[in-house]
Amino acid sequence: MRQPKKRLTARGVTTINEPGKYHDGNGLILKVDPSGAKRWIQRVTVEGRRREFGLGSAELVTLAEAREITLDNRRIAHSGLDPLEEKKKRQSVPTFAEAARAVHELHLPTWRNPKHAAQFISSLETYAFPRIGETPVGDVSTADVLAVLQPIWVTKAETARRVRQRIGRIMKWAIAQGWRQDNPADAISQVLPKQVTKAVNRKALPYAEVSDCISAIRASGAWTATKLAIEFTILTALRSGEVRGAVWQEIDLESATWTLPANRMKMTREHRVPLAPRCCDILVEAKNIRLPHTDLVFPSMTGKQLSDATMLKLVRDLGFEVDIHGFRTSFRTWVQEQTEVAREVAEAALAHKLENKVEAAYARSDFFDRRRTLMEAWADYVIPR
Repeated sequence: MRQPKKRLTARGVTTINEPGKYHDGNGLILKVDPSGAKRWIQRVTVEGRRREFGLGSAELVTLAEAREITLDNRRIAHSGLDPLEEKKKRQSVPTFAEAARAVHELHLPTWRNPKHAAQFISSLETYAFPRIGETPVGDVSTADVLAVLQPIWVTKAETARRVRQRIGRIMKWAIAQGWRQDNPADAISQVLPKQVTKAVNRKALPYAEVSDCISAIRASGAWTATKLAIEFTILTALRSGEVRGAVWQEIDLESATWTLPANRMKMTREHRVPLAPRCCDILVEAKNIRLPHTDLVFPSMTGKQLSDATMLKLVRDLGFEVDIHGFRTSFRTWVQEQTEVAREVAEAALAHKLENKVEAAYARSDFFDRRRTLMEAWADYVIPR
């Protein structure tokens, strides 16, 4: 490698105008064209072959920057790699933010809940992007992930766990693309402090008070669909989201059956709901206020899906400190204390998946007829006299 007796200076780079090549050392050359344009080139030997790379215009790349690039290229060449190919690889690797959006787009069709899909990207935008969003996904380190999670690991434990899980998913995608070999989200388990979280039970009413709650809801001046949706949720003992997303195609009033497709159920399998007579009356009332341009059974006043917050606000404003999901607890406690119904029938009514794998393997029935009897008894118990 030719080493000049006198290296270039920053001032010299700006004053040299004579066309030619001016060597700085380590293969770095300032080339001045007859037009007066100046550009950096570098000569490097890669596996016995001399290669020449362009490093950019001298007007845009300073002498110090050119020297730094030159040393990096020499280190790459010394390891037996081609600096030009390595540069192309680096340029093709997306940033963490770009990779996150690609993974989000890839999984978007698989999320049943639009809220979860939105939370995936929004949580990363809030906590990860400010720190590592512009970092190439192949360069994200364990220290980077730690810097994202540490400020929220204890104070926002659940959020931090989800952010870590989402970062890990993006890293796995990057590994599959050949952009990295490891998952830094997995490497911090022993570094982060232990999270202390308390289980928070959903607030539930004693089952003997559910009837009073329904009476108060009916007497309120709230939007009719909101009132009907809450009562329907109580009587069917299903989750708020399953009721709020109900569409008329799922309802068969003639057979008093509501059939939810697998993609709307937490357990990802079709679920039939036997409808008590009062449930059918609710559906008839809902039809009378049916809004155009929506198939939702219980739409908001704007025709969009009701929110869980809207339902909760009504119940809380009426003086009942209860969560909408808590009505499922009221139902389950009533079944345990006031009936002789078998556990598996009650669990099927709640659309729970059997935890015991052996038991689940042999459970072929959905106990539909027995559940119809149970749900009619529940409705008879809670409907205001």
